[in-house]
Amino acid sequence: MVKVRTQDLLDQFKLELIAGKDGVHREIFMSEISRPGIEMTGYFKYYPKDRLQLLGKTELSYYFDLESSERTDRALRLCTDITPGIVITRGLEVPEELVNACNESGVPLLRSPFKTTRVISRLTNFLEAKFAPFTAVHGVLVDIYGIGVLITGQSGVGKSETALELVKRGHRLVADDSVEIRQEDYDRLIGTSPPLIEHLLEIRGLGIINVMTLFGAGSVRSYKKISLIINLESWDQKREYDRLGLEEETLKIIDVDVPKITLPVRPGRNLAVIIEVAAMNFRLKRMGVNAAEEFSERLTTMIKQEKTGLETKVDLDIDID
Repeated sequence: MVKVRTQDLLDQFKLELIAGKDGVHREIFMSEISRPGIEMTGYFKYYPKDRLQLLGKTELSYYFDLESSERTDRALRLCTDITPGIVITRGLEVPEELVNACNESGVPLLRSPFKTTRVISRLTNFLEAKFAPFTAVHGVLVDIYGIGVLITGQSGVGKSETALELVKRGHRLVADDSVEIRQEDYDRLIGTSPPLIEHLLEIRGLGIINVMTLFGAGSVRSYKKISLIINLESWDQKREYDRLGLEEETLKIIDVDVPKITLPVRPGRNLAVIIEVAAMNFRLKRMGVNAAEEFSERLTTMIKQEKTGLETKVDLDIDID
């Protein structure tokens, strides 16, 4: 379980710490951010006190219109023992009552110079990425023509060697051997490399090579959305492999079904070229161009024409008789 503390927000977004410095190590448990609007009126029955609280121009304008005793009451009730922090946006003036309440309760009071919507967006994206479901798979992730291709298969089948050939052909390596995957949205998987092996590739018989050092900064990237899985397996003479491409197979990673292609491996097959073409073909399918379906339609049309011609010939033969 990933732990996120208020101190992480200070480090990531260079926020100004106004008060409550004793609570900067409070843990944040969720990505949702609360804007306490109705709470400013004194209604705290459903106050989400365990969320990060954000006060913008609207909330503070109303707050400053309250009586002094009401401002003190609202500030004390906003600051609970589990509130991870309060963020003031637009570089607005911070109420003295809120500063005192945060110092007393140990709730970090932070301030950002940016607009409220921008702060909410950046904080939410950061927290969602941190709390996203996580897994790791054995494989190689390569960016091919903008398509994130995860190459899987048994150890020794040739994944790393294929990735090396793809890098030589101008594509970019994301991760080798172990790919860390986070689900950042309901249908979005982001793959990264563990820091220990970032930019490194293991080639049996050769050892560890640094792809960025050998091929330049343009040959690697830090992360990539996974759009396609290509599974390499040893050629099985008894198995029937898809020859038209009409069958669509998927593999579920966390909660996302990712299109999957199985490629049989045997001597003489140029896997790098095949995977490169598979990525381009996948891209065409997303643009509405499907060669397999087009071939199937042509074949169906031809069969119908031949059937119609045969029926016409039979009718003519009957008439002549």
